[in-house]
Amino acid sequence: MREYLLVLLIAAASTYLVSGLCRKLALRLGALAKVRDRDVHTIEMPYFGGLAMLIGLVVAVVVAWQLPFLGAQELVIQDSRAILIAAAIICLVGVLDDVFELSALAKFAGQIVAAGVVVALGVKMLWIPLPGQTIALDSSASIAITVFFIVLCSNAVNFVDGLDGLATGVVGIGAFAFFAYCYLLTVNQELTRATTASLITVAVAGACLGFLPHNFFPAKMFMGDSGALLLGLLLATSTVSLTGQIDPSQMASDRGLLPTVLPLVLPVAILALPLLDLVLAYVRRTYNGKWWFAADKQHLHHRLLERGHSQRGAVMLMYGWSALVSFGMIGLGLVQDRISVLVAVGLVGLALVLLLATLGRPVKGRRVAN
Repeated sequence: MREYLLVLLIAAASTYLVSGLCRKLALRLGALAKVRDRDVHTIEMPYFGGLAMLIGLVVAVVVAWQLPFLGAQELVIQDSRAILIAAAIICLVGVLDDVFELSALAKFAGQIVAAGVVVALGVKMLWIPLPGQTIALDSSASIAITVFFIVLCSNAVNFVDGLDGLATGVVGIGAFAFFAYCYLLTVNQELTRATTASLITVAVAGACLGFLPHNFFPAKMFMGDSGALLLGLLLATSTVSLTGQIDPSQMASDRGLLPTVLPLVLPVAILALPLLDLVLAYVRRTYNGKWWFAADKQHLHHRLLERGHSQRGAVMLMYGWSALVSFGMIGLGLVQDRISVLVAVGLVGLALVLLLATLGRPVKGRRVAN
C-alpha cells in the first residue's frame, strides 16, 4: 500500500506542476476552447490538461517500475508499458483535435488505432463471466470486444466533459473506487497485490487530483479531448488488464458471481453517468434526425443548470452520484452481509431516481448561475 500511496502523490504533484507549462503551451499554439452556443464557459480557455495528466501519469508509473515491490512484477511492467504507449497515442489524437479541430471520423480512427496498439501489445480481454461458467474468448472475439470497450469508455468521458472540473472529478472518484476494489479483491482472495489495474487506477486518481485545482470552477484550463479520451482509455485498459492477471477460477465462490463479474461491471458503474448521457444523446439525436455526434445543449449537466443549479452545485451533485454508484458497486461485490448489499442497492436506486427527477422541467423563477 505504501508504494501505491507514493505513486498517487507523485502523479498528483507532477500533474499539478506541469499543468501551468501545458497551459502556456496551449496559449502559444492557439489551442483554445472557443465559446459556442452549447458551451457554458464565457471566455476562451486553453486546453492541454490531458497532456499534463499524461506527463504526471508517465512520471508516476516510471517511478513505480523502480520500486522494490511493483518493479519486481514483470507482467505489471509489461502491461503498464503497453497502456502508456496507447495512452500517448490517444492523447496525441486529442492534442491534434484541440489545435486543428479534427473531424469526428478522424478522431474515431485515432481511437481505433490506440485501442489496436494496446491489443497488439498483449493487453486484451481474455474471459467473460456468466452464471455458472466463465467463457474464454478466442483471439478474434477478444480483439473486437477490447477495442469496442476502449472506444466506448473514451467517448463516454468525452461526453461528460462539459463543466469546470466535472470529468476530472468524476473519473478521479471512479479511479479511486476501482483501485480500492482491485486492492481489496487481492487481499480478500489472497492474490498478489501488485496488478496493472491497481497501478494505473491509482496513478489516474493522482493525476486527476493534481489537475483539479487548475480545472475546478472557475477553471484556468480545460483537459480537452486529449484528457477526456486519455482518461476513458485508461479506465478501460485497467479493466482489460485485470482479466489477464486474475484467474477467475482462483476466486472464492461463496458469494456467487459478483466477485468474478465486478471487474468488468465496475468501470461501467464508474462511468454510469457519462454512459447514460451518451445513450440519451444517441437516442435524442437519432430521434431528431441528426447524427449521434452532432453536438447539442441537452446533456445531463445542461439539464442541471436549467434546473437552477450553479456550476459548482451541479458538479458537486454529479460527484455525489458518481461516488454513490461506484462505491455502492464495490459494496455489492465485497460485502457478505445481505442486508448491507440490499442497502447498497437501495442507495444506488435512490441515486438513479434523483437523477431522473432532476431531468424534469426547469425550475421557474430561478436564474442559472454560471
